[in-house]
Amino acid sequence: MKISDRIEETLLKVLRRAKLDPAPPKLAAALNYSVFPGGARVRPQLALSVSIACGDDNPKLSNASAIAIELIHCASLIHDDLPCFDDASIRRGKPSLHKAFNEPIAVLAGDALIMMAFEILGISSDITPERLPTLIGILGRSGGMPFGICSGQGWESEPEINLSAYHQLKTGSLFVAATQMGAISAGEDPEPWEELGARIGEAFQVADDVRDALETSHQIGKPTGQDLAKNRPNAVNELGVAGAIEKLQDILSGAISSIPSCPGEADLCEIVRKQAALLTPINYKNHNI
Repeated sequence: MKISDRIEETLLKVLRRAKLDPAPPKLAAALNYSVFPGGARVRPQLALSVSIACGDDNPKLSNASAIAIELIHCASLIHDDLPCFDDASIRRGKPSLHKAFNEPIAVLAGDALIMMAFEILGISSDITPERLPTLIGILGRSGGMPFGICSGQGWESEPEINLSAYHQLKTGSLFVAATQMGAISAGEDPEPWEELGARIGEAFQVADDVRDALETSHQIGKPTGQDLAKNRPNAVNELGVAGAIEKLQDILSGAISSIPSCPGEADLCEIVRKQAALLTPINYKNHNI
């Protein structure tokens, strides 16, 4: 089965559980709305790719780990779009959740997705329960304080922003979780996989900065110009377009070089190269990575 099919099939199973009685219909519908149709599913694809490269001896747990990361990501997008943060009107090319439903439902949906992420790990770890504590620890770390998304979001409320910490925490933390949880799900040591996740996360943030500056809301499916409007750190503002693209390509080259030795190393290198091509803005696709 293809990686994308494994992701979507597992997500469908998890969301069906959320509709069981006595689920409130509106909140159940909001969960579906926030998860489907998805974006590129970059984080779960990365997690499963690492699991497969490491042997994927427990596909059920590998699927659950990948989906847990995607659920946390979707929750963060819901909360990020709220009026108290970005006040974004569109997400993934359609009205953001609080616009399509309402703010209370959006807050509850984000909270529910976070809980579901930990639930899916718990109910999928029966074959190799010894891997569960480490998976839970990494997932919690990637979403919380001081090393996760909450910490990254918190920097936006400070008078001076630590750019490196901001990018690493708000964007990079879930990519590190993806590579490390992918390895743990397959019974491997997570530490050698931290650099790959960190580099891909940094590349994703730089690419997002470039798209925010150069592309339209229609092209990327969410509001653009947000960094400039809210005076947030942005690689294009600091380095210019050409400098940001050069940095992106350097990061992605380093990501490929950082892949640890494993049975599926060659295939994983190719997956990262393809992801690099997707991350590079269309006007710069002719550059070598």
